[in-house]
Amino acid sequence: MTKPVVDIKDLTVAYRDTPVLWDIDVQIPKGVMMAIVGPNGAGKSTLIKAILGLLRPACGQIRILGKPYSDVRTLVGYVPQRNTVDWDFPTDALDVVLMGLYRKIGWIRRPGKKDRQLALEALEKVGMADFASRQISQLSGGQQQRIFLARALVQNADIYFLDEPFAGVDAQTEQAIVTLLKNLKKAGKTLIVVHHDLQTLTEYFDWIMMLNVHLIGAGPIDTVLTNENLRLAYGGRTAFNVPVHS
Repeated sequence: MTKPVVDIKDLTVAYRDTPVLWDIDVQIPKGVMMAIVGPNGAGKSTLIKAILGLLRPACGQIRILGKPYSDVRTLVGYVPQRNTVDWDFPTDALDVVLMGLYRKIGWIRRPGKKDRQLALEALEKVGMADFASRQISQLSGGQQQRIFLARALVQNADIYFLDEPFAGVDAQTEQAIVTLLKNLKKAGKTLIVVHHDLQTLTEYFDWIMMLNVHLIGAGPIDTVLTNENLRLAYGGRTAFNVPVHS
């Protein structure tokens, strides 16, 4: 059996004395495009932050490519929620993308001509090359999201974590992001995406993780996306007009 790219065992994360994630065990294989879904407060963003070492778990073990995150951080790209970023910071789009290279080039050495070319190519891939010198505060929400996606792309990572990349963007931007992510999947990358729109699950993703503090289920979308799992995740209060498997 091929080793998982992400292996989580007995993970519990708590804020003060309140568990946000409880006893999570999951293995994510290479090359999937996986949605993390669940109601507000289910622990979706918390899970990503715990995997990336941004939160300290109460207990449990997390391995990426068989190693702690600190040993493989250059192989991991991260797109945080747009509302967690200070978009008033005085910098332009190209410099934001170049920040994605700092782990490889170091914080002391200034980016060179080759680094700037890589950043411009990443901007081209997200349709933002013409905005390279634009201040990020002057960009729309969808444009800002594309810039942060370019910052992750320039790392040429093996695994990408994206926290609600479609939140607050227009339909055109959403489709552009989906196309880009699917192309990354075709190239053998692994994509793990916090997602809130149940209607697009089967169109966008081939794997799914359903959370509500506890793990409801994780695996191929045609086996995990069931009415029963939706009721367990969302408490049975929602009428689900979602393509599901019985």
